[in-house]
Amino acid sequence: MKNLFNSLVIVAVLLQLAACGDRPGERAVSGAGIGAGVGAVGGALIGGDAVDGALIGGAVGAAAGGLTNKNDIDLGKPIWK
Repeated sequence: MKNLFNSLVIVAVLLQLAACGDRPGERAVSGAGIGAGVGAVGGALIGGDAVDGALIGGAVGAAAGGLTNKNDIDLGKPIWK
């Protein structure tokens, strides 16, 4: 239960910070944040390690964000702009 709570807190923080950007670097960072959050929750829900899920999800999210352009996936203006 403690792992699930920790995972939910991590996801909440990452989702507040993550948003897609215009440049590939911004998109990779935001994709990593979103992927890490989803991976942490997924890992905790299936009984695995939330940290391992976050690492795998973060890597996949960073690749997806860095390899796409704004026309492919657009979640709006980043909160830091």
